[in-house]
Amino acid sequence: MRLVTLGAGAGGGLPQWNCGCVQCSAARAGLIAPMTQSTLAVSVDGRDWVLLNASPDLRQQLAACPSLHPASLRGSPVKAVVLTNGDVDHVAGLLTLREKTGFTLYATEATHRILSDNSVFGVLDPALVERRTIILDQPFSPLAGLTITPYAVPGKIPLYLEGETPELDMMGEQTVGLRLEGGGRTAQYVPGCAALPDWLVERLTPADVVLFDGTIWSDDEMPSSGTGNKTGARMGHVSMSGANGSLARLSRLQGRRIYTHVNNTNSALMPDSPARAAITAAGWEIATDGMEVVL
Repeated sequence: MRLVTLGAGAGGGLPQWNCGCVQCSAARAGLIAPMTQSTLAVSVDGRDWVLLNASPDLRQQLAACPSLHPASLRGSPVKAVVLTNGDVDHVAGLLTLREKTGFTLYATEATHRILSDNSVFGVLDPALVERRTIILDQPFSPLAGLTITPYAVPGKIPLYLEGETPELDMMGEQTVGLRLEGGGRTAQYVPGCAALPDWLVERLTPADVVLFDGTIWSDDEMPSSGTGNKTGARMGHVSMSGANGSLARLSRLQGRRIYTHVNNTNSALMPDSPARAAITAAGWEIATDGMEVVL
């Protein structure tokens, strides 16, 4: 099983177009690598691929990955797309895939409904793009030799659907994690998660590799840095640090552990920061664009 991080950033990427924070300034100066918004590509044979989410940067990401280039005049190695939620940074890239090449689109009923309710996604020709509904805790195979099991994780509905008092740690079809199985190995992909209850910790522990929500280092990093008013909890993301953060809660993970969907405000992006030292000491890595994991 091959996993390629096409994009490792959270919404807005790095540098974010309107941000002059320490991390964005460092990326513009070439001191740290820029990141596009999160998408993961998976293959078991190196020929056919499935995308986990479709970021707004997808055209750029496909161009940067030779394994995903067309092998003929028209066509693509991308055979399927699986969505973990309806957030803009995970669905907007579907509009890049409108040029009359078929693939299968997998999502929960709730996420399919979001797409169906927005007429712009009608550019995906239904004669070529089959929409299949995935059921929580029921495995499916988007590629021969690859089995994916979706399961609910704490999260919230997309920002553009929020009311005045959104529920921030809902459990249901709005936010899912994905267990990947292929070639006798397992991976877990959870790019968005609002909390780490005991049952989720147990579910993640035995995997060969876990790619987990690394949006924020601390819950208050946006208010304290002056980059925004929302806490991590308000955005529906668990922090890395703190007693209930992912570093502490996932300390017993048995396999390789990688943070993805990392926000531009996250100080762990800076190689010389205390945050980076803490995650390195705990055995974690930060994903980079183009990073490949072979299991």
